Amino acid sequence: MTQKPQHIVSIMDFQLTEHQSIFVQFNGYDAILEKKFTGEVKFLGGRPYGDIIHPERSSLSSACREYVRMVLLDKYERGEFR
Repeated sequence: MTQKPQHIVSIMDFQLTEHQSIFVQFNGYDAILEKKFTGEVKFLGGRPYGDIIHPERSSLSSACREYVRMVLLDKYERGEFR
């Protein structure tokens, strides 16, 4: 039985600005499109913003886009970007 490829997200760096926003740089792998990617999101008021997770602007598959958003939100809520 072969194992289904899975999406991957790895945090490369993050920075807290003086305006209380957090920029997070990451890379990963979209298992559906079978391609690597890099991206950045900005957290404002606990919400992530960025083209890579935007439904109409992302180059990722919809499943990978949602996975990336979920992973980033989980890490943010656990305080990993502070």
